[in-house]
Parts: sequence; C-alpha cells; structure tokens
Amino acid sequence: GCGTFADNGSRIFDEDLFVENSKYAKMIEIKLSQGAKPAHGGMLPAAKISKEIAKARNLPFPSTQDCNSPPRHSAFSNFSELCNFIEKLRDLSGGKPVGIKLCIGHPEEFAFLVGEFVASGKHPDFVTIDGAEGGTGAAPPEFSDRIGTPLNEGLAFAHATLVGAGLRDPDDKSRSQVALICSGKVLTGASMHKNFALGADVCNAARSFLFSLGCIQALKCHTNTCPTGITTQDPKLSWGLDPASKQVRVANFHRETVKACVEVLEATGVESWSFVKPYHICKRVAYGQSKTLDEIWPHLQVKKGALLEGTGPARL
Repeated sequence: GCGTFADNGSRIFDEDLFVENSKYAKMIEIKLSQGAKPAHGGMLPAAKISKEIAKARNLPFPSTQDCNSPPRHSAFSNFSELCNFIEKLRDLSGGKPVGIKLCIGHPEEFAFLVGEFVASGKHPDFVTIDGAEGGTGAAPPEFSDRIGTPLNEGLAFAHATLVGAGLRDPDDKSRSQVALICSGKVLTGASMHKNFALGADVCNAARSFLFSLGCIQALKCHTNTCPTGITTQDPKLSWGLDPASKQVRVANFHRETVKACVEVLEATGVESWSFVKPYHICKRVAYGQSKTLDEIWPHLQVKKGALLEGTGPARL
C-alpha cells in the first residue's frame, strides 16, 4: 500500500509511504492491467480486510467499507507521464528495478508506449506481459473469458516490438535493455520453454502454485468462504492452510518444475534460456503440416532496431 486518502476521499500516491515500503522490495511493478480482467479494477470486500491487511494497505481498521482499486492510476494519465513516473519510482527507491505489467489489448497502444520509451530515453527495467488466460475466481466471467490477448500472441508481439525498437536483443536475450516477464497458465517446464522461445526472460506463476497449495478452483476467492482456506481470513476455514506442510509441497513443485525446464533446455541443445529461439519449437497446424513459432508469427523474425529504420514487418 503506497496510497493515502486525499481531502475528497480518493486515493492518491504517497511518496513518503512509497520510500518506506520500497525498503522491503527487490523490484517495483506498476500494474496497468491483468489478464484475468483487463481494464477492470479490483475490489477487496470489507469483510476480508483484517488488521494485517489494513496495515499493509494503509487502510483504516476496523474497515467500514470495501477497498476499491480503480482500473486507472491517478499518478499519470498518458505515456509521457508514465515514463516520468517510472523514473520517479526508480529514484525514490534508490535505483531498484521498476517495470510495468499489462495484458495486451489494442496492439497499437503498446507500440505507441514503446515509441515513447525510445523518444524519451526513459524506459522500464522490465515489462510483464500477462496473458488473457490468467485467472482469479474473483474476476467477472465476461472479462476473464472474452477480453485481452492470450499469452502466446501477446508475448510474441511485445518481444518483437521491443526488438524492433532496439530495446531487446533477439540473439542473446540476457543482453537486452528491457527484460521481458510473462505470466498466464505457466504450469510445466515445457510451458516455460515455450515462453522462452516466444521471447520471455522470466516466467511468473500463480495458478500452478495455488494448485500445489491445494486450490480446488471453487471460485469463492472473493466471498471469504474459500473451502481450502487459501483466500479467506475466516479462522474457521484458514486453519486448513497449514504453512508447515504446504511449504514443502510448494517447494517441491517449484524445484521439480524448474528441473523439468532445464532438462528440456538441455534436450534443445542450448546453454541457457536466453538462447532459446522461436525456431526451436514446431507446432502442428494441420494434418501432416507443422510450423515453427516464427513461421506462425513471422514478426518474431524482426531484426533489432528495424522499426527505427522503417523496415520492420507490417504486423508491427
């Protein structure tokens, strides 16, 4: 929680609070949207606001109303202001990495944003692309089912655009100026490998770790009645989330999934994730016909800086 209440009751960014809280963070992410509900805000019901949550979010306790997170930020209203805000957070945090998270909607909007990165010389340290298949039991079905770009298409487009703008290196992704993180149903070592081929440097995962905790997808996240105790503050239910046993399951899942990914990388014949290319993966698109990922999405073949020279693919 880095917000405070303005005189009119709205929440605004609090620099002093951010400076204090950033001491405990390794990196800062500005969420523009999420795959489960792009362009939709969040709502934390008052019944779920415990004393600990109120302290973390700088909210009054006991809470008398829901905590409403609007779908837009009050600290900036355009691409230029966003770039300035990124620089501001980097300075206030003492130089810690600052990035943005979004689910691709209108592709041209992301292209304009990257254009501002280049024109201003102010860009984030990382960009997180969240796929439309990302989910939460608290998301409106219309948004989780119908709105946003799936991870494969969104990640490929974002990587290609950043490469074309000269901000990412297609030959060795570890040398890129802007790191690319992805999220959205990352469940296995093979899915991590595929995301690396599409341009990712890092894979985030939430759903799969919830499964390792015991989530049964009851879709009760927002009701405070989660039967497994994961998304509830009701002590009658939360006792089922036993840290002593669950942490072992989560650690085992993480270790074995990463191990599986490393084995797939070895089978591919590359030294690290940074050298996985779109042509390393083939997908059957019809009976007797397969294509590599850069044949399915030709813009992945873009050369570094091509968009700056006006020679990039038409898709970009």
